[in-house]
Amino acid sequence: MEDRLLDIVSAELKAGRKSAMAIITMIEGSSPRGEGSMMVIKGSGEIEGTIGGGAIERETIKRALECINDGASRHYDFLLTEKEKNLDMICGGRAQVFIKVFVPDNRLLIAGGGHIALRLYEIAQIMGFNTVIFEDRQEFCSRERFPNAHELVLGDIVENLGGYPVDGNCYAVVVTRGHSQDEKALEALLGRGAAYIGMIGSRRKTAMVFNNLIGKGISREELEKVYAPIGIDTGGETPEEIALGIMAEIVSVKHEAKIKHMRDLRPDIATEPI
Repeated sequence: MEDRLLDIVSAELKAGRKSAMAIITMIEGSSPRGEGSMMVIKGSGEIEGTIGGGAIERETIKRALECINDGASRHYDFLLTEKEKNLDMICGGRAQVFIKVFVPDNRLLIAGGGHIALRLYEIAQIMGFNTVIFEDRQEFCSRERFPNAHELVLGDIVENLGGYPVDGNCYAVVVTRGHSQDEKALEALLGRGAAYIGMIGSRRKTAMVFNNLIGKGISREELEKVYAPIGIDTGGETPEEIALGIMAEIVSVKHEAKIKHMRDLRPDIATEPI
């Protein structure tokens, strides 16, 4: 049973979905199931296994879904007595349940495999992102070029992006080799729930692409979510420096942080004690 439940959790992670495992860690008195009983709760609400059924299981499922939504693991105490009216249990006793949430690694979807994409991939590897490269050129979509990429998706970039599952764990960067392809790739990503979408290009190019997409019926509200021109302005112009600015922007979005110099947050050296 345990192996099967672990396999289910593993499959959910590989599919980019969150799930939770509920485990009875302590029993006092009478309880429907013993210590170590476990069940898996998927983000969809589907369950596998059981910790005893009844009200305690229903309450555990409810709280597990809250934990999944928050991305946080928690301990819960349940009193299994007639006095615990909200659980409607009469076993007599007490149970502790630990809900462990499994969150898939963040995925960085990179549309394009050129110089900036390569440097962005290298930085993303250090940052622990699972990178997925979308390219239509074999020489720019190989294991020799991206040896540790989570996935290499060779073929029509726009078509493959459109068919790829996107969720709140996805951060997408559009850096293809042409304006027209960038526009189509951006369109394929919009409105699908990615945590971040950024597109390379100048302000003029960004305005042109946005106007074209508005003409196709894309809302201004949706386009306002796009980070374009992409990245933090570090003043650098090399692929490495541009990639660094992009990744810094992604990390700031991930942590819901406003970009600022740490120097500006330090105490006034002349007046404040250290």
